[in-house]
Amino acid sequence: MRFVSWNTNGLRAALKKGFSEFFDDINADIFAIQETKMQFDQRDFEFPGYDEYWNSALKKGYSGTLIYSRVKPDTVSYGIDGEHYNDEGRAITLEFPGYYFVTVYSPNSQEELKRLDYRMEYEDKLRDYLCKLDKIKPVILCGDLNVAHTEIDLKNPKSNERNAGFTIEERNKFTALLESGFADTFRRLHPEKIEYSWWSYKFNARQNNAGWRIDYFVVSNRLLPKVRDSVIHGDIYGSDHCPVSIDIEL
Repeated sequence: MRFVSWNTNGLRAALKKGFSEFFDDINADIFAIQETKMQFDQRDFEFPGYDEYWNSALKKGYSGTLIYSRVKPDTVSYGIDGEHYNDEGRAITLEFPGYYFVTVYSPNSQEELKRLDYRMEYEDKLRDYLCKLDKIKPVILCGDLNVAHTEIDLKNPKSNERNAGFTIEERNKFTALLESGFADTFRRLHPEKIEYSWWSYKFNARQNNAGWRIDYFVVSNRLLPKVRDSVIHGDIYGSDHCPVSIDIEL
């Protein structure tokens, strides 16, 4: 099976920049989107053959998650534990017979780390939720997790040590998640590979490849042997993020 995740930074904008062509070409079984920045009733497009599950933020033009799935899930849950962070449309969980599929758009800690405390609370709730699911059946988590885990995951680590996405607090929370029984698929399959999934629109960052790897597929450890590939599609434009994907035997 092929699973894809992409922070589109506005789905309607991405549709004007090649999103549909990539969607068709990648031929995903499940395609997760973060930062849709739109409501379901604003939708004037469809992708035949897929069921769609929307979790839009209450604030229009902000945040939001969406999953397209070829296979109808047994259950669908919105938010973390079916309640938290639905005001910002941060999470969707699909339950299938052999696994859970979860997509999230993790909150940014913002300039001067104004939202770091909120982010820390979110990380604890997310980890507890994923561990609870993992006790029932294995989990596939994807999305814009808004953290570069180690120095290899961004171009300029030293100058970003107290910037949102590379604080020691955020990195330690990601470490805690992995130590709870989960694996970062890209880093486990490609321990030394340097590739990024997000580039600032400033300073010609993408042209200079001054990026960050903040988009992930994380799986329960017992699923890792089934992962055949974990790919960052850095040649795909249409957003300040590029898509990421895994091929997995399920």
